[in-house]
Amino acid sequence: MDPNTFWKLIAAARASVPDPSDGHAVAAAATTLLAERPPAEIVAAQQTLWELLTASYRNPLWAAAYILNGGCSDDGFDYFRGWLVTQGEEVYTAALADPDSLASLPAVVAAADSGDEFECEDALSIAWNAHIKATGMQLPQDAFRIRYPELDPDWDFDFDDSAELAARLPRLAALHDL
Repeated sequence: MDPNTFWKLIAAARASVPDPSDGHAVAAAATTLLAERPPAEIVAAQQTLWELLTASYRNPLWAAAYILNGGCSDDGFDYFRGWLVTQGEEVYTAALADPDSLASLPAVVAAADSGDEFECEDALSIAWNAHIKATGMQLPQDAFRIRYPELDPDWDFDFDDSAELAARLPRLAALHDL
């Protein structure tokens, strides 16, 4: 499955749920839609998903997740990037180019008051769960490879430094009173 087809799957899943900002609902819908495809395509979707997760493994995005979620562990960053994928190609691409762009999302604005977090562990298992649903079997162990890039040393600072975060991600920092 190529990235374009994967993004169409996510778009269809988003269109099928009442609240497309709900990553868990989108991940469940994407799993159901993907399970209708041939097993080989489901397996290929796993690699495509992890390539998107790898491409989003960036310090500026991690800093944004740190602000939005009131902190962000290694696992939390995986779950945040899962949520980001469920938000669709346009949001994902904009966030990679400028993580501060997330401040324009209505769900992010609303969460500044409610304290909601942006994580979706379920998104990491879309292909896994679709394969089980379609075949009754787990994905093959070699269904994907992942190699994270080195993180940007220019963003290697303590994310608890609210002044530094505010200078680098001013719109998100303003939403969260940093």
